[in-house]
Parts: sequence; structure tokens; C-alpha cells
Amino acid sequence: MAFQGNFSCNTLRSGLANGTINFATDTFRLALYTNAATLDQNTTAYTTADEASGGNYAPGGLVITATVGTESASSGSIVFINFSSPAWTGVITARGALIYKAGANGAVCVLDFGANKTSTNTFTVTMPANTSTSALIRLV
Repeated sequence: MAFQGNFSCNTLRSGLANGTINFATDTFRLALYTNAATLDQNTTAYTTADEASGGNYAPGGLVITATVGTESASSGSIVFINFSSPAWTGVITARGALIYKAGANGAVCVLDFGANKTSTNTFTVTMPANTSTSALIRLV
């Protein structure tokens, strides 16, 4: 099994620190992968290796929209980032996904679905609520 949990990628942390990842202006994509893919926190960029196929899925996945929010807390501000939920039609099987900034060295996070997921009509990656306690990325 290549997927072993959900990870924010090291390139996300360095990209936020050096300004190469900007959730307000950059284009992000979500690509689907089979169980044979090796993706983890050390993943730096999108790869076609072991990418899912089928239905109307095309290499590179779909563009997703990032939404940034902030909330005040007793310990300071919490910044949270979430994405739109992409969907494809047709029969598709995937074990996980990679959210990445379009272009080089822009891996944001790896999503492990926990098991192979197969669609017969529509394959949707449903994102959590965009709140300080649920969003995919939370910076405290």
C-alpha cells in the first residue's frame, strides 16, 4: 500500500515561507491516483506515475478553487484554506489524490481515501467544511 494517511507536503510549508505558493492568486489542481502511487509529505510536484484513469478523467486532474478564511481565537488568528470539490463522470477507481499548484514544485497535500473508491456515474472528492476546525489546511 503506497498511501499511508493524509499529509501536507513539505513544499507547502516552504512555499508559504518563501512566497512561491499563494492561495489567493495561484491555480491549483487535484489529480487522482491508484493504490500503486507513492505519494507522501516528500512529494514535491504532480506526476503522471500511477495516475488514475477512466471516465472523463484526464491526466493532471481538474482545476480547484482555493478559499482562504481567518478566525480570531484566544491564542491568536487561525488561517484556514479549503478547496472546491471536483467531480468527474464515468467509471473511475482511485485510492487517493494530490492537490498541487500548477507548475513545478507545488505539491500542497496528499489525500488518502483509506481504500480504493470506485464510481459508476460520478466520482466526487468532497472537501470538508471551510471552517477553522474542519478545513483541509489550518494554520494556527
